[in-house]
Amino acid sequence: MRKVTFISFLAVAGCLSAAVINDSVKIHFRQSRSNLDLEFKDNREALRRISDSLSTSYADSMLTLRSVNVVGGASPEGSVAINRRLSEKRAQVLFDYFSDSFSVADSALTFSYLGRDWNGLLELVEQDEKVPYREDVLRLVRNIIAEQEGSRPKSGDPLRRLKQLRGGKPYLYMYRELFPALRASTLLLSYERVPSPVYIEPEEPEQVYIEPVDTVEVDTVVVDTAVVEEKHCRPFYMDIRTNMLYDAAAVPNIGVEFYLGKNMSVGANWQYAWWKTDRRHRYWRAYGGDVNVRWWFGSAAHEKPLTGHHLGVYGQILTYDFEWGGKGYLGGKPGGTLWDKMNWGVGIEYGYSLPVAKHFNIDFTFGVGYLTGEYQEYRPVDGCYVWQATKQRHWFGPTKAEISLVWLIGCDNYNRKKGGEK
Repeated sequence: MRKVTFISFLAVAGCLSAAVINDSVKIHFRQSRSNLDLEFKDNREALRRISDSLSTSYADSMLTLRSVNVVGGASPEGSVAINRRLSEKRAQVLFDYFSDSFSVADSALTFSYLGRDWNGLLELVEQDEKVPYREDVLRLVRNIIAEQEGSRPKSGDPLRRLKQLRGGKPYLYMYRELFPALRASTLLLSYERVPSPVYIEPEEPEQVYIEPVDTVEVDTVVVDTAVVEEKHCRPFYMDIRTNMLYDAAAVPNIGVEFYLGKNMSVGANWQYAWWKTDRRHRYWRAYGGDVNVRWWFGSAAHEKPLTGHHLGVYGQILTYDFEWGGKGYLGGKPGGTLWDKMNWGVGIEYGYSLPVAKHFNIDFTFGVGYLTGEYQEYRPVDGCYVWQATKQRHWFGPTKAEISLVWLIGCDNYNRKKGGEK
């Protein structure tokens, strides 16, 4: 009898071997949002499917929900702090949607907050052969992941390195094509199917009972990174500036500069002062402008565009009328067209743009070159201005000097050092 009973127990144990069934649903979110939008992508259909799955599991007495893991993620372009909060909110909103639909032990419920989902980005790049400079991107993202995991020393803001890789071309592609898939939350469900107990009657009636399988506790996984502030938008860099040397000389002026990528920028400046006091024969007149192309270099320029050392070339046009109670100098032809009055010049420049506040730099620039053009000499006599001579200017030497107050504008265009340190 004992032998039959032991054999019966083995048979029952074999029949009760549990089968594990996994299911999941992934919900997508709009950029910078954590609200559950059923009209976005395939969210409605995905939620309907997992709701049906949960209903089926509870209708099946032999199917038991053993663990629930909620994973919140975000794309890399935001700050670590913002993306961590987004991950938490996205995970929580997905859990809240289903919280009334299942019953699971607290020990079997876990939340994971990915923040900037570098691992997810790596998988997407590995799957997409259209990513520009794909091998360079893969190498950089793998290095970033190694830094985040602590197996390699960190070397600056990883997002900034990704943006600056190959002039930003890979980043812009990933921003459009890959980042939307990372703005998501995933619900992972694990079921266990246990067959009905099997009873084998021995010589003497005896029942065999098998205890239920214990739940397994799963630890929460949190990916941590350093906090660096960024904007939720495509990177864009420009500035508006004024040369304080000209301002001090009562010559109002304004300039603008745009970053082109690959450490290059283009800018333009304009000045206009047309002051006069006829009674005293005093004239202080000047207007014109210049355009320039600059190449930025050095460690500061590598960390942020429009900052640090720069070399450039420029072209100038200007006219003037200076007279202070004696001999006067008039640029160009009197009474001519605007272009008749203009002198012109070209030159090369060197400068350094120094961060002084979060959104402000001071730019020091000095240029040398060639300035040419016709000008008139005259004198005020008996209330009239008498022409003295017409001359041609040929000047080699300093033709540009700036100490400019620079206002930084655009997404990601702010300083993290000096007055803008974070």
